[in-house]
Amino acid sequence: MALLARRTLLLASAAALTALTATACGSGAESGPGDGGRTQVRIAYQAIPNADLVVKNQRLLEKALPDADVKWVKFDSGADVNTAVIAGSVDLGLAGSSAVAKGLSEPLNIPYKVLWIHDVIGDNEALVARKGITSVKDLKGRKVAAPFGSTTHYSLLAALESAGLKQSDVTLVDLQPQDALAAWQRGDIDAAYVWTPTLTELKKDGTVLVSSREIAEQGRPTADLGIVTDAFAAEHPDIVDAWLEAENQAVELARKNPGEAAAAIGAELGLSAGEAQEQLGQLVLLTAEEQAAADHLGTPGAPGGLAGNLHDAAEFLASQKAVDAVPDRSVFEKALAVEELARVTG
Repeated sequence: MALLARRTLLLASAAALTALTATACGSGAESGPGDGGRTQVRIAYQAIPNADLVVKNQRLLEKALPDADVKWVKFDSGADVNTAVIAGSVDLGLAGSSAVAKGLSEPLNIPYKVLWIHDVIGDNEALVARKGITSVKDLKGRKVAAPFGSTTHYSLLAALESAGLKQSDVTLVDLQPQDALAAWQRGDIDAAYVWTPTLTELKKDGTVLVSSREIAEQGRPTADLGIVTDAFAAEHPDIVDAWLEAENQAVELARKNPGEAAAAIGAELGLSAGEAQEQLGQLVLLTAEEQAAADHLGTPGAPGGLAGNLHDAAEFLASQKAVDAVPDRSVFEKALAVEELARVTG
């Protein structure tokens, strides 16, 4: 199964970068050692109903690393995570494949690598339009929202292209999911491509035109990826191993006891266990062993198909003038943390 990206970074102004850095630090993501000189692990997470929230809720990493200070910092998109990495505010984090593809391309060239596939995106991301709009083609001349640089932005552009529409045929609006919901409720937009839980709200009085599962079947899949900075991976391999093992433990729990996993996810998102389990079921989760397969991250000496997916995503973003230049596929292959994954898969 191939893969791709959630919201990417548009080069921020110095003022915006400073503001975001201050926000991250205010959430407990200070640089340097933690209390008493203990190693600080700063993790960017998002409100996505996958196993990463199980790791957070059940404190799996904190239990595995009693001598470290683990700081979880919430972000709204992969673009914001990219900005925080550039600012030196986080060490590990979750970003969509589109954001990662952009982060590894010109002009960002962020020094990080892909450690983990948190989920392959399916029906949890979709394009929803107002009643009366029955196809993507009907969006011509309409106002459509998506978080720019996100996996939904990427999928929206792919959907428009597949329907024979150009970007200029619609008015694209850059809105985070909650802002898109507010704009929808005010009647300011005609459609939005977002992810759960906002997607659930839009579907109550809207029509789903296409989902990311369908976009994937058309050859443009997306995924939520776990990234780590090159510097942190080199300096703290033991922590990276513990993080991978915790994520794998959470995926296995979701497989064996989805009710327990859903309860943990629901507690993080303010959802009932039933709602969380329904949203969890819209994603494809992979164990560490599965992620080492040729279609995904691969193994040392044989980087997997994810590299090609990221390269393809970057080329698509370049065609939309969202990146300046696309590096060679070998750059994306080197960015797959196959050595780190191999340490925990044996």
